[in-house]
Amino acid sequence: MSDRDSATPAGEPDPDARLGDLFENLPAPNTQTPTVDNSAPAPGSRRAAREAAHNNGARTAASDGSPADPVELPHRASADEATATGSAPDAHPVRDSADAVETPTRVIPQPSTPESAQEPAIGGGLDDLFAAEEDHAHARPAKKKRRKGCLIALVIVLAILGGMAVAGVWVANTYGEKISDFMGWGDSKDWEPGQASGETFVTIRQGDTGSPVSVALYEAGVTKTEDVFYDYLVDENVAATFYPGVYRMQEKMTAEAALAALQDDANKLENTVSVSEGGTIFSSLPAMAETLGLPVADFEAAVEDPSQYGVDAQSLEGWLFPAVYTFDPEVTATDVIQRMVDRTRESLDMAGVPAEEAQRVLTIASIIQREGRLDDFPKVSRVIQNRLDIDMMLQMDSTAQYGYGSLHEGVVSSSAEALEDDNPWNTYVRTGLPITPIASPSDAAIDAAMNPVDGPWLYFVTINLATGETQFSETYAEHEQGIEKWREWCRANPDGGC
Repeated sequence: MSDRDSATPAGEPDPDARLGDLFENLPAPNTQTPTVDNSAPAPGSRRAAREAAHNNGARTAASDGSPADPVELPHRASADEATATGSAPDAHPVRDSADAVETPTRVIPQPSTPESAQEPAIGGGLDDLFAAEEDHAHARPAKKKRRKGCLIALVIVLAILGGMAVAGVWVANTYGEKISDFMGWGDSKDWEPGQASGETFVTIRQGDTGSPVSVALYEAGVTKTEDVFYDYLVDENVAATFYPGVYRMQEKMTAEAALAALQDDANKLENTVSVSEGGTIFSSLPAMAETLGLPVADFEAAVEDPSQYGVDAQSLEGWLFPAVYTFDPEVTATDVIQRMVDRTRESLDMAGVPAEEAQRVLTIASIIQREGRLDDFPKVSRVIQNRLDIDMMLQMDSTAQYGYGSLHEGVVSSSAEALEDDNPWNTYVRTGLPITPIASPSDAAIDAAMNPVDGPWLYFVTINLATGETQFSETYAEHEQGIEKWREWCRANPDGGC
């Protein structure tokens, strides 16, 4: 490389020259010797706190006669000291070396008395801080307010749960059956397959559709509930035609099996008629005529004179025993009626009814049949007898409806017109028994009329028309409570037949 190439260009500074000027202008090194500051520390400073702690420790040691030996913390020698001695800085220099410059050190007093006897230093330390915090935590008073708040919260929670329980009970009592039906939780409305047994007869009348047939099947013991057969027809979209007649069927049949039985001609009994329990002459004669193929006028003429059958009464009402009858093809209307009257006499004889009491017993039995549930027949009989004993009006709705001609309207309650109509059957306007029976009583009703159960009751009311549950009362105040239960049921079941 030529000198021209290595020379610094004119006008450009030389870096080496600048560094040389910088070191030449540095100040001469000055060895600083640490000095002890003997001036009084500022009040409240850390130094003041340390000295106060040292003095307190010294006083404590003097008080019990033992000196407090200070522990000197080692100090690191400076670089200048190392240079002066010609050796590397020692991490632990000797204190009493003649060449060493004394450097102030922090003195930590070593207490010779128990820790509990020491006086705390002004301002304290970290140990004092945490110890004070721990002591403060232990010294806190019982949290009564917090406990009181928890108790109030518990009471509120219990109140809410109690309210929910009460609401749940109300919903269950009011809508439990509907909810169970909707969700499919409750008992099945239909019998299980394979439970069918025994034999029963069902009468289908001219013009009967799904709903009345469903009721007839239930009343004959075929189906489990009153509407399960009709519901089956609707759910399965079955358009069935029902032909009048008497059908031999089994008890506890499923709705599907019942429909199949009704559509099987082998189950239809020819020349067979029936009279239903609680039925009347008015409701029974048309079905007899249709089933047997005889004019209705023939049957109306056959019942016109009760005396031709040995009955001393103004009407044969109550004398046509409820049962299923089969006749030869050449049977007449008179033959049919005679057969039914004879069957009634058999029932009266089995119950031990004297001949002279036949009409009276049949009248009471007919009211029992229309007013009560089978299990309650003896109680209903007792209510009737108790009222007759004190000349109290019977006030039976069935008698008022029969006399007014509304017995078969399908409702329990009577109209104001029926209750007020003055006729020989209305026990709301006349004292004593109706002039004739009002329906055809069964063996059970006749037996109950002869054997009322003991009891003080004067009133009864059916409070659940679906189950037939009936409340019997001795006083009118209790009876009013039962009437209110019946009204509540009717309000909850507007289509229940109230």
